[in-house]
Amino acid sequence: MPKTNEKTTRMGADRAPHSAGNQTTNQGVGVANTDDSLKAGKRGPTLMEDFIFREKITHFDHERIPERIVHARGSGAHGYFQVYESLSHLTKAHFLSDPALVTPVFVRFSTVAGSRGSADTVRDVRGFAVKFYTQQGNYDIVGNNMPVFFIQDAIKFPDLIHAVKPEPNNEMPQAASAHDTFWDFVVNTPESMHTVLWLMSPRALPQSYRMMEGFGIHTFRFVNADGESKFVKFHWKPLLGVHSLVWDEAQKIAGKDADFNRRDLWNSIAAGHPAEFEFGIQVLDPKDEFKFGFDILDCTKLWPEELVPVQRVGKMTLNENPQNFFAETEQAAFCPANIVPGIDFTNDPLLQGRLFSYLDTQLSRLGGPNFHQIPINRPLPPVNNDQRDGIHQMRVDEGQTAYHPNALNRNEPHSAHQGESAFAHLQEKVDGSVIRERSESFRDHFSQAAMFWNSMSAFERKHIIDAFRFELGKCTNKNTRQRTVDLLGQVNAELAGAVAEGLGIVPAKARPAQPNPASSPALSIENTVKSPKTRRVAILIEQGFQQQQLDAVTRALAAAGAQYEIISAGLKPIPSAEGKAAEPCQTFATAASVLYDAVFVPGGAAALAQNAEAKLFVEEAYRHFKTIGLCGEAAQLLAEQPNPGADCCPSAGVVVCAESREIRRFADDFIAALAAGRHYQRAGATLAAQPKVVLRKG
Repeated sequence: MPKTNEKTTRMGADRAPHSAGNQTTNQGVGVANTDDSLKAGKRGPTLMEDFIFREKITHFDHERIPERIVHARGSGAHGYFQVYESLSHLTKAHFLSDPALVTPVFVRFSTVAGSRGSADTVRDVRGFAVKFYTQQGNYDIVGNNMPVFFIQDAIKFPDLIHAVKPEPNNEMPQAASAHDTFWDFVVNTPESMHTVLWLMSPRALPQSYRMMEGFGIHTFRFVNADGESKFVKFHWKPLLGVHSLVWDEAQKIAGKDADFNRRDLWNSIAAGHPAEFEFGIQVLDPKDEFKFGFDILDCTKLWPEELVPVQRVGKMTLNENPQNFFAETEQAAFCPANIVPGIDFTNDPLLQGRLFSYLDTQLSRLGGPNFHQIPINRPLPPVNNDQRDGIHQMRVDEGQTAYHPNALNRNEPHSAHQGESAFAHLQEKVDGSVIRERSESFRDHFSQAAMFWNSMSAFERKHIIDAFRFELGKCTNKNTRQRTVDLLGQVNAELAGAVAEGLGIVPAKARPAQPNPASSPALSIENTVKSPKTRRVAILIEQGFQQQQLDAVTRALAAAGAQYEIISAGLKPIPSAEGKAAEPCQTFATAASVLYDAVFVPGGAAALAQNAEAKLFVEEAYRHFKTIGLCGEAAQLLAEQPNPGADCCPSAGVVVCAESREIRRFADDFIAALAAGRHYQRAGATLAAQPKVVLRKG
């Protein structure tokens, strides 16, 4: 009798360890290359005959039911889109050709790695998916808040997500990339380095979905009525600017309010403050396809705005919350293959794979081929074809025929005429050997990562360094830490050295292979729009507060479009020094400084100066670089010995008023500081070492 393997017996016949040996398909066929899909030429389109890719991505698509495998935690909103001027010279898409046309949209924002129950403020890429309900059918831009992606070919997508998801042996950590398997993937996939820098930057911690850029990532084509085509990339530019959280704040918010971004979007729309984004396009003539030092079909690369400007051509307004989260936000099905006449694909190998994967996933998640009949997914024009039956069929299709051509029903429904509503693919010559290999033009993995680093402001660079130190500090494998630092050495020696110092490992051996490229100022959020509109201000009061100061500041906030909440030790009405009363809506037990953009404390707050919770509230806001407004003795909440001889310094974000007759000027300075957003010039300073809080003398 053959000897029985003890481990095999204990595990059972249906359990298999991850063993060494050749990779195979699920049919046992050996696989020599699972990094590149099969294409017609190295830069050609992906071929449907690639059974290795289809098996790998199909299995991945159906791993989990019913939650989305990626982008599981989402938040949605309805709205509309209008183009500013006709783009008919570029595209025959109707919704981009008529400025008078109002196109309904539904948008879903999301995190990528976490489950539906994870927190909003984790460090992660954010999804930014837009469904246009056009007169020609549904069109989806399925993008992210970062313009580049970790991989170049869709066949690697299961590997990326398996690496960043909780580790399969212990299901930890949730919604985080700070663990061994993700960074092991990074060091073995150098093409990811550009996007990894974005992930370590403040972009990975958006302050609000309303303050987050969106990108289509891939290169698409516009095609006009004459059949002329242009390469195009898509952008969403928030009218409020791009603003982010700091890491300490993001971690605390996850505990204080896991629904922080979701709640912000819902409450803002409900309060009449729609989320507004301008639609931008980068357009490139086909004759310029090879003029740059990067391949325009490589989605680990962006087109620098200084080389290809972003033209803002329309505006999207999100002004209506869903009526039912499951029916709308959860069942919304986006797919990059949902396009309309006038828009077409390119041979980007990541895009080519997504065209298959999204539809395949939805068949499993939404219960079959009829998910397009769910109300949130229905197009505006009537659906008319010979497709029948299937799971969850909700239509009653009448008639004898369900095929084409037919004579029994006079060949109905008939084919649409070209030039009307029919989609026609751009005729493009495809000529190449059937090959499983990557184009040489995709081999540069570090130049744009270096450009991104060069484009960062001082506080963004510090954020990136601290993020690498945190993430790699959570890795138990020392070799992974060292190899990551070595890869960073090919991006920038200063960055690699700072990360190595924080981890206590040897500096990177490698150095950039070429001089670091010039910066792109458009990549820094320091250069964004800044406004007080919809900013949230916490107002701390206690018995005896100055009503005049409270009234002056709240009037100024309302006029500036900002929001505020009054906070005290309890919810009972608080009498002012003038005999009036204000009613708090939050207490120190239910509120925290991390949930607000600024803090204001009117005078008459002697009791607050002795309140440990109030002092922590203000001091924490200071550490997170937020605007702080203090009147009279409230200055004691931040500094015990303020300097009465100094002028007010709004640029430092701490605005103080000594006398009530200066309250109007104080209110103006406070609004100006609030509009500036965070005051990162305080970075590195401690309360003990900072210049004393300044007062405005009467």
